[in-house]
Amino acid sequence: MTPRPLVTLRSVLLLACAVAVPAFAADPSVGIPKRGNPGFFEAHASFLRRAQEGPVGVLFLGDSITAGWTKVPALWESAWGRYQPANFGIGGDQTQHVIWRIEQAELENISPKVVVLMIGTNNTGGNTAEEITAANHKIVTMIQEALPETKILLLAIFPRGPRTSGSGVVEDGTTRMAVISAVNAKMATWDDGDKIRYLDIGHVFLDADGNIPLDIMPDRLHPNAAGYQLWVDAMSPLLAEMMQ
Repeated sequence: MTPRPLVTLRSVLLLACAVAVPAFAADPSVGIPKRGNPGFFEAHASFLRRAQEGPVGVLFLGDSITAGWTKVPALWESAWGRYQPANFGIGGDQTQHVIWRIEQAELENISPKVVVLMIGTNNTGGNTAEEITAANHKIVTMIQEALPETKILLLAIFPRGPRTSGSGVVEDGTTRMAVISAVNAKMATWDDGDKIRYLDIGHVFLDADGNIPLDIMPDRLHPNAAGYQLWVDAMSPLLAEMMQ
C-alpha cells in the first residue's frame, strides 16, 4: 500500500502563508517568507544583487513605505544620493518577513554606515504591541550582529488611518494607532545616543487636529511626493550627523 504523505504543522503553516490574509496572526518574531508572492522573492533577489554591485553607505530597510521611495527617484537621489543609498523595502512586509530576509543574507556583503529601519505597521492588524516590540528588538539585534560597525537610525512607525484598505476593509484606526503609539514608546528607550538613534517624525504627517491630510498621505498610510519631502526635511539632520 502506498504510504500517505506526512502532513506536518510546518506544511500547514506554509500553506497558510500562501493566502493574502492569513487565518491567524503569525508570530512576528519568527522569520517566514511570503509564500505564493513571487514579487517578494524577486525583490529579495534584487537586494542580494545590489549588495554585489557596489558599496552601500546607507541602507533603508522596511515595508511599502520604504519601498515607496522608488516613486520619487529625483528626491531620493537629491536627498540621499551622496550616501550611496540602497532601498531594501518590500510592500506588505511585516516584521517576520524582514527577519526572514536578514536570515537569508540580505545584510551580507555590505557595510553601510547607517541602516534606516522602520517596520511594524503591517503587523498592527493582528499582533499586540508587545509582540511587535519584541520582533523589532530582534531585528535591531540581528542588524547589530550582522553589521557590528553600523549605526541604526530607528524610525518610529508612522501614523496611519482612518482608512479603507485596498480590499475594501475598513480598518480600526483607533486601535491600530494605540498599538503603534505603544510600540514607539518602547522603541524610544533603545536610543543610546551612539549606535542606535531613535527618531519620531510622525508629527510632520499630521495637521493641527491630529489628522493625516490627504495631500500628504492620500490613503492615510503611504506618503506621496509631498510626504516624502517632509520625511527628508525631518530626517536629514540626524542622518547627516550619523553619517559623519
